[in-house]
Amino acid sequence: MRALLAAILIAMAGPAGAAEVKLLAAGSLRGAMSEIAAAQGGVVVEFGPSGLLRERIEKGEVVDVFASANLAHPARLAAARGRPMVLFARNRLCAAVRPGLAVTSETLLARMLDPAIVVGTSTPRADPSGDYAWQVFERAEAVRPGARAALEAKARQLVGGPASAPIPPGRSAYAFHLGQGNADIFLSYCTNARNAAQELAGATTVALPPELAVGAELGLVVLTDATAAFNFALFVLSPAGQAILARHGFEAPSAPVIERLP
Repeated sequence: MRALLAAILIAMAGPAGAAEVKLLAAGSLRGAMSEIAAAQGGVVVEFGPSGLLRERIEKGEVVDVFASANLAHPARLAAARGRPMVLFARNRLCAAVRPGLAVTSETLLARMLDPAIVVGTSTPRADPSGDYAWQVFERAEAVRPGARAALEAKARQLVGGPASAPIPPGRSAYAFHLGQGNADIFLSYCTNARNAAQELAGATTVALPPELAVGAELGLVVLTDATAAFNFALFVLSPAGQAILARHGFEAPSAPVIERLP
C-alpha cells in the first residue's frame, strides 16, 4: 500500500489527466464499487469475472483502474507494467443454499458429497470465485479422502466463464440459479451468498467450517498515469471508501474503527 500511495502523490503533483476514469471490477464488487464510483464521481465502471477482465486488458483495452477478486490477476498486470498493486479488501467463501434444504456448517461437506445434491460454482481460472471453490475441494480431501475428486467431478460451473448463460437483468446470479433448481448449494463469496438470501425467500447462507474455510484477498492496480485514476484509488483506500466496502460485507483493512466510550 505504501508504494501505491507514493505513486498517487507523485501523480497528483503532475498535470491533471482525463476527468473520466474507466474502471473494470470483479462482479462480486458490483454493489460496493457502484457506490464508491458514484461517491467519487467521473467513473465509468464495468463488472465481470476478474480473469476475463484481465485478459481484456492484456489484449490492449485501455483501462485506468482494475479491481480484482484476487491478488494474482492485478499482480500480473502490475509486474508487466512496472506498477504497484495494493490489497484493498478481503472476502470469504460461503455456501448459498436453496430454500427447503437444511444445511449447517457441520453438515455442509456431507451434503455436498450427497449424490442427490447439485453443487454450483463459478468457473476456475476465469473467475477467482471458482478457484477459491476448488481450494475448498482440496481442503475437503484432508477431511474425507476421495472428496476432492468427487466434488470436482460433480460441481456445475454455472457462472463466471466466457460461455456462461446470461442472468436476467437485475437478478443475482446465485439467487437465480438456486431458484431455477440449477444448484442446491452454491459456493460463492459470503457477500454474494448474503445478497442471494435477501433476494430469494427461504434461501440461507451457511459459513464454511474451519477445516474448509477459504479467504479471498482483493487487489487493485492503477494502469494509467491519469491523475483522476490515482484519485479514485486513493478514495477506495480512504476511510470513506473503506467504510462503503465494510457496509457491503467486505473486510476492509483500512476501515475506520469507532471506539465507544464507556
